Amino acid sequence: MARKLIARGHTVAMLCGAHALGDTGVEGTAPINRGNVDGIDVISLYLPYSNHDGLISRSFTFLRFAFRSAKVVLTEDYDLLFATTTPLTSGIPGIIAKVFRRKPFIFEVRDLWPELPRAMGVVTNPIVLSGMAALEYLSYKSADRLIGLAPGIQEGIKRITGEQSDVAMIPNCCDTDLFAPGGDRSLISGVTNDDFVAIFTGAHGMANGLDAVLDAAAEVKGRGDHQIKFVFVGDGKLKPALLDRKEQEQLDNCIFMDPVKKTELAKMVAAADVGLMILANVPAFYRGTSPNKFFDYLASGLPVLVNYPGWVAEIVEREGCGIPVPPEDSSAFADALIQLRDDAKERTKMGSNARLLALEEFSRDRLSDQFAEFLEK
Repeated sequence: MARKLIARGHTVAMLCGAHALGDTGVEGTAPINRGNVDGIDVISLYLPYSNHDGLISRSFTFLRFAFRSAKVVLTEDYDLLFATTTPLTSGIPGIIAKVFRRKPFIFEVRDLWPELPRAMGVVTNPIVLSGMAALEYLSYKSADRLIGLAPGIQEGIKRITGEQSDVAMIPNCCDTDLFAPGGDRSLISGVTNDDFVAIFTGAHGMANGLDAVLDAAAEVKGRGDHQIKFVFVGDGKLKPALLDRKEQEQLDNCIFMDPVKKTELAKMVAAADVGLMILANVPAFYRGTSPNKFFDYLASGLPVLVNYPGWVAEIVEREGCGIPVPPEDSSAFADALIQLRDDAKERTKMGSNARLLALEEFSRDRLSDQFAEFLEK
């Protein structure tokens, strides 16, 4: 998105966090590091962070990022400030820029907070939830314009700001150059060319509901099917528990791999047979998420198996690019995988439909133009 703005004649400074697993392109572990990356003035705030951290530790990191950012936005020279969640605290620098410097502020909402943490039971303290709701209200009301990444997010914003407010819906997009058909199966440990590979990429946390995949793996194994392999690439707080369950239930059809660089991940995804779009069965997720992995699967030309209803499932069904299954139904999950495995012609058609959808509706080039035009307006 920043490169698109630069191509249209703008200058862009990008303020971001940096930690051990993140490569910002800027070296240094000082509190603030700065450098030029692809023509972008990158201001990198070194903040150790892990998905294994507890809620309090993560919240403290989010607040440190927000207040370090606030110091920068009070001193830098710029015409417009764009902030994106998650977490919700990323709205704090935007509020400060708006109030103290009268700068136009555009706020992009990637997840509805506190709605999602409340629905998941991650945050239950009424004082904390009230504080988050107040910050949500203040962020939305301070912003000159807002962007939601999914229909449910757009609707959630309008419930607070009013139906007539200017809220664009610009979803996550497909990097159709990096993610493309034709992968390298040798990068996936423990599978052969004869295996049918169902891949999941991303965080292994509460929101992801990956026990549903292990339930399906147990169902498949119980049917005596040894060809279907479930591959998990990523990390997260619940990964140790998932590994323990794999060992206890002897789910040798499940393969867990560490996070890899995006360039390697793209080759792994394209070498799979189906992409798994999995979330915990939380109704707030149904229309209120815009998952990166879904768009990576589409760009790679993979059929998508999605295990929850809502916006993504509607796209998959309407465009014929995969199979939606009911939440928490391991039998239907297994049936869908076997169907995809056994019908190569239909699987190929679904993969072609996925790639076409990535190119025609969700391409990064198309959506970044839409994003740039929104900011310019």
